[in-house]
Amino acid sequence: MDRTKSWICDASALDLARALDEGETTSVEILQALVDRINEIDVPGTEISLRSVLAISSDAVEAAHRADQERSRGDVRSRLHGVPVLIKDNIEAVGLPATAGSSALMGRPTSVDAPLVERLRDAGLVVFGSTNLSQWANMRSPRSTSGWSAVGGLTSNPYQLDRSAGGSSSGSGAALAARLSPLAIGTETDGSITCPASLNGVSGLKPAVGAISAIGVAPISASQDSPGPMARSVLEVAALYEILIGSTDVFERAARALDAARVAVASNFTTGDPGTDELFRSVVERAGETGLVIGEITVAEADGEVDRDELTVLVSEMADDLTAFLSRRGGQGPSSLAQVIVHEDEHADIEQPYFGHEYLEQAVASGGRASQAYREARARNLEWALTKCLEPALLGVDCFIAPCYSPAWKHDLVLGGSGSARWSQVTQAPAIAGWPIATIPMGLVHGLPVGLSIVGRPGSEATMLGVAYAFEQMLGLVGEADLVPKFLPPQRG
Repeated sequence: MDRTKSWICDASALDLARALDEGETTSVEILQALVDRINEIDVPGTEISLRSVLAISSDAVEAAHRADQERSRGDVRSRLHGVPVLIKDNIEAVGLPATAGSSALMGRPTSVDAPLVERLRDAGLVVFGSTNLSQWANMRSPRSTSGWSAVGGLTSNPYQLDRSAGGSSSGSGAALAARLSPLAIGTETDGSITCPASLNGVSGLKPAVGAISAIGVAPISASQDSPGPMARSVLEVAALYEILIGSTDVFERAARALDAARVAVASNFTTGDPGTDELFRSVVERAGETGLVIGEITVAEADGEVDRDELTVLVSEMADDLTAFLSRRGGQGPSSLAQVIVHEDEHADIEQPYFGHEYLEQAVASGGRASQAYREARARNLEWALTKCLEPALLGVDCFIAPCYSPAWKHDLVLGGSGSARWSQVTQAPAIAGWPIATIPMGLVHGLPVGLSIVGRPGSEATMLGVAYAFEQMLGLVGEADLVPKFLPPQRG
């Protein structure tokens, strides 16, 4: 083996693919290096105990060996053939638990891959493990702690171990930052790829709803849920997204960077964190000097009614969609949302040591999509997101940029919630409308990563990734020592 274990763990997916092409390493060697690192720093009981990876597939070595054999025969099926990838543990894959973080789904493995997993395997990627998450994708309680699940425990931020990895794709973001995998899949309803990408200093894309099949993903809301690719750089995200949608041109289009895209700045979207907002202003100033942005816009902001309506929509759709998902799942255990509540009450010591399941209870009581409250809330939400917010904001431009989250806040399992977290409203309108949003690192504040988000229209994901790549090149952060986690121990005070 010409490549060291440390090189393998630090390398991008594209560098690993090149090394495989040139015979400098094998998929089996890459997999072993990553699994060794997981065993060294991630599993409970190790010095760091990051808890980002929930499970390793029992057939991962076989899959890596098969990828090597295919390559030796000249059967290379994609630019990422033989490269390992982690998936969030709310995605069904043969050989992985797909628990959504709940003990209600433990011991009930799926016998069928989700379509997105089929696409990964068909492209020759090695699906080698699943990542921890905020239980039920953070749709359990207003007091929930991002990154905690009954199955996986609490995922830490690899930059500062007493701080949040964000959620709900907590493990996917933390594992990428910690160099436990070059690629990961997250899912987002509202912020669940964007937040962990920002807090862990990685890149992610939530595409338009429907661009990637959500079949086989434990659902919250069919109108807002989408799986999406995550990686440490934009072109890796583009390469993975290309595979997930069955395209052949996303990578090349993203690599051309801006390609005459018109980019505006959402000047009224601020996080409320002085360091993050000042950093964003400096990024905008640099972008203006280089011609990356063409001006500022004001985007309509949400009020309390928008928030209440979105919650009504989410619990109502969850009532229908999660029950349907559970009823299709084999094995012994809850087959409805109401039965999940009973299970969590009966196993409260495991399931509810820190917070309850108020949102699940609201979902059961909601009446689902059949309720008038749902229909009215959904109509108002769409009116705000589309007519008042996104369509006017994007008039004459291709996308707009904004900061997304403050630096990672400290865990608080006692009081719950997001503690000192601050965020802009950049995720909410695209979430409600089902429109895409991409996020990249824009720098560090107090030694912790913060991100920049890009919002565009459905179908413009390749353009958005090109814009993201242009900003990535301007900022020059990828591969820099500052954007490598230090695994700092908890701080006092």
